[in-house]
Amino acid sequence: MFFNTKSLDEALDIVRGKFHPLEEAELVPTGEARGRVLAAPIHSPLDLPGFPRATMDGYAVRARDTFGASEGDPRKLRLAGEVRTGQPPDIYPSLAPGEARAIPTGGALPPGADAVVPVEDTELLDPETVLVFSPVAPGTNVMAPDEDLQAGQKLFEKGHRLRPQDLGALLGVGITQVSVMRRVRVGIISTGEELVPPEEEPGPGRIRDINSYTLKAQLEEAGAVPKLYGIVPDEADALLAKTRAALMESDVVLLSGGSSVGTRDLTMAVLAELGEVLVHGLRIKPGKPTILGSSDGKAIVGLPGNPVSAMVACEALVIPLLQRLLGERERPRRPIVLAEMAKHVPSAKGRLDFVRVKLVSGDRCLLAEPILAQSGAISSLAEADGLVIIPAESEGLEQGERVTVELW
Repeated sequence: MFFNTKSLDEALDIVRGKFHPLEEAELVPTGEARGRVLAAPIHSPLDLPGFPRATMDGYAVRARDTFGASEGDPRKLRLAGEVRTGQPPDIYPSLAPGEARAIPTGGALPPGADAVVPVEDTELLDPETVLVFSPVAPGTNVMAPDEDLQAGQKLFEKGHRLRPQDLGALLGVGITQVSVMRRVRVGIISTGEELVPPEEEPGPGRIRDINSYTLKAQLEEAGAVPKLYGIVPDEADALLAKTRAALMESDVVLLSGGSSVGTRDLTMAVLAELGEVLVHGLRIKPGKPTILGSSDGKAIVGLPGNPVSAMVACEALVIPLLQRLLGERERPRRPIVLAEMAKHVPSAKGRLDFVRVKLVSGDRCLLAEPILAQSGAISSLAEADGLVIIPAESEGLEQGERVTVELW
């Protein structure tokens, strides 16, 4: 059977139409929820900070007592003690006219005060008197009780992937548990007579299986729960049985190798037996011989055997598939940096080219040096800092052209 390739956008449209978000959620402690995807929107249960607080070190005052103050005509205010952080404001007597109270950043504004004069605009005349050299308006250097967050305000949408700073925001308003989507379970099967486990010494014509482990690491980084099902020889019955077993325990099954057009490539036959073939071949390089299928609503992806091709296809198709199953809001998959191409890179129109690059410092900016190794070259995996994607309508990139590098 020959390839009937689809563009990556066409394949992703098929993913969106064929596969739907999982319906299972679980409660997890907020402090352990980094990287998890929210199963429901979250609203703030309270105002934050909840009390008026100083945003600078200085003196809590009644603003009208400072009006007209200047370097040549300072206002003299009686020093009425100090505010300590962590103490409620109502333990202090109300600030009387003509009084000031020392206050640190974050301290609760005492009753009667409505502004804070920065310490650099004041001078202690004596232990009981402070001079104010600059006027302040009501609310100056003060955070209102609901200025940070208001009760009922939406913090995060359903489908948001939680970042470290998000955990801080949730814990700051007392949300100690969150409802998140169950992690996607992915089974990984490597195929090929030539493969041996990494701990074995490969004989002539044999190679170590690395795809299982690079794919496993990619999936873990994306928040999935991968499981290795080992190496299966090029035997239809063995591959079919192993794939069936993986489907019983997984939401997605990846078959590494055996996806190209050849007499010993069995992934297509397995997919035809278990369900339907949705995509056979992507117009991308590397990664063209990628297969997407479905079996009882579960996705089966046949990835190329070449290590670079497998990783690129996983990044381009499998990671968005996981995002779809989690109901995750679409977002950039990787951090990006801007750079200039260090060399000309040709490309054929009609396909996306994923070019491995190494980032080096240039005179004006970062330079992206293309790594023009074959897709089976293991060394190029470790050497690459990121990927530059050449659009399908382009014939290549010129030396000095500004590009976006997806860090890898």
